[in-house]
Amino acid sequence: MKVLITRLQRYSTNTNDMLQKVLLSLFLVLFLISCKKDPSADEITFKFIQLNDVYEIAPLSGGQYGGLSRVAHVRDSIMNVNPNTFMFMAGDFLNPSLLGTIKVDGERLLGKQMIEVMNAMDFDLVTFGNHEFDLDEEFLQKRLNESEFQWITSNIYQVSEDGNKPFHIQKEDTLAIPESFILSIDDGNGGMVSIGFLSVTLPSNPKEYVHYEDVFSSASRTYESLKDEVDMVMGLTHLAVDQDQELAKQLPDIPFIMGGHEHNSMLVKEGNTLISKADANAKTIYIHTFTYNTKTKELKIDSKLFPIDEKIASQTEVAAIINKWTGLLDVKIKEVIDDPSEVIYRSDIPLDGTDSANRGIQTNLGDLITEAMAWSYDNEVDAALVNGGSIRVDDMLPNDLSSMDVFRILPFGGSILKVKLKGKLLTEVLDFGKANRGTGAYLQRYNIGVDPDSGVWLIGGNKIDPKKTYTVAFSDFLLKGYDIPFLTPENSDILKVYVPNEEEKAKDICKAIILYLKSLTTES
Repeated sequence: MKVLITRLQRYSTNTNDMLQKVLLSLFLVLFLISCKKDPSADEITFKFIQLNDVYEIAPLSGGQYGGLSRVAHVRDSIMNVNPNTFMFMAGDFLNPSLLGTIKVDGERLLGKQMIEVMNAMDFDLVTFGNHEFDLDEEFLQKRLNESEFQWITSNIYQVSEDGNKPFHIQKEDTLAIPESFILSIDDGNGGMVSIGFLSVTLPSNPKEYVHYEDVFSSASRTYESLKDEVDMVMGLTHLAVDQDQELAKQLPDIPFIMGGHEHNSMLVKEGNTLISKADANAKTIYIHTFTYNTKTKELKIDSKLFPIDEKIASQTEVAAIINKWTGLLDVKIKEVIDDPSEVIYRSDIPLDGTDSANRGIQTNLGDLITEAMAWSYDNEVDAALVNGGSIRVDDMLPNDLSSMDVFRILPFGGSILKVKLKGKLLTEVLDFGKANRGTGAYLQRYNIGVDPDSGVWLIGGNKIDPKKTYTVAFSDFLLKGYDIPFLTPENSDILKVYVPNEEEKAKDICKAIILYLKSLTTES
């Protein structure tokens, strides 16, 4: 620099001084700019692909949207441009699904198909959702052992004779599922960023073999153990969104939380924290682009909700695995129903099986299901109720409904119970469902409405009498107290619970619906 200035000064003595001073100044400015470090040299760009609440491996609605082979194609395409691309599952993928209910070699799949597909997709990090614990301990252990991706949980432990311990994966060695995970990202040019992950799951599915620690204290403990070891801490959670928001309030230095549970996409800002959730069944995925400045420690987040539809190609390897399992499903269903594709009912308009609708409003599909429940007891009930969360198809159903569609709608199956209960309790149950609009506890109803003027509950057009005894058909799940904690056979306002025998239509809710729909077709 000094040599260059000296040379220019010598040159200026032999020319016009004013002109040379201007030229000298301009040269120095340009020289200094050229020597200044490019700010982008301190930046690392990486991408996260987020899925949550995925129960179906194949596309839905006749192939219009969803499908994990399409997600795999998207991920491969992004990685071709930016190798620092990582894929996450924010819980709920082992259960429920119709495919998971079929038996192979005398044993139900119970998520085996999902593990094989996810292994082929090379997921980087997953956590437990509440429905992972629908599986008995033995089967959950099998699925853990089969997985080739990293699990994490900060608040869930396995109950054993020796006390509560981490869940583990048994292969050649036994590996405990950690409460935290550190992802180190190298840009290939000497830049590096380390991200610590914590993960908590809501305790909505109590099982004897599962111990849930408090969501917030577990997250705080894990955050404290991570914060000094990494550049930043992020969350991979399976919580209700209000819990995610509370977590963000308690740990305001967490910049980002990928969550699940709600089934509908959202991007919520809580303080300095961004909370994201994609649509269930991979109808959409989130693609998050992060730009981190290693010098200033500034993090920029650009989140795009990306639709997975028929316009997207399928990744060949994953598609082959999906085709294997769906082909097996066709074979197995035919062992139960001679012609699962037989049209059993024609609707003038498509039946709404979407999660967002059935967890928030009375739907035409909810009407049909609850009508069938009452019909299964020869309509000798005052009303019928099923929780919206039992309807898992998350799809607009075709006008021509088949037996296969019914099994997809209610993969949990189960019986229809006939319950005698006091009007007081019935009103409390209905109030609880209404208060929990947007969740699986919202109730689809038959012969129950609301007075438009007073807002009180009506049954058969009449106000519910708190002292009167009513007979109501319930899905058996509702009487387990999972969605509505006080609705169990032990409640003093439940006078009798009738469980159907094997010969009765009410023994299997799916078969009851199929028979009911066939009866409507016959009548017409």
